Amino acid sequence: MSEHIIPDASKIPATWQKSSVSGANGDCVEFAAHPNGVAIRHSKAPDGPALLFTHSEIAAMLAGAKAGEFDHFAQS
Repeated sequence: MSEHIIPDASKIPATWQKSSVSGANGDCVEFAAHPNGVAIRHSKAPDGPALLFTHSEIAAMLAGAKAGEFDHFAQS
């Protein structure tokens, strides 16, 4: 996966979206549309860095998530 770092995610003129099943405690990953792909940041650090991925990289990750390939990362 190639990635690009955006140092201050708050400077991205976009609407950030998180999962509807995210808790209210702020432990959320947020996504935003970007002209060069999709930006991802942590909700606890809205002015922290974001990673920028292409649409095809996001599609591959989402397909893997839907198939359960990353379920073990959610276990404590």
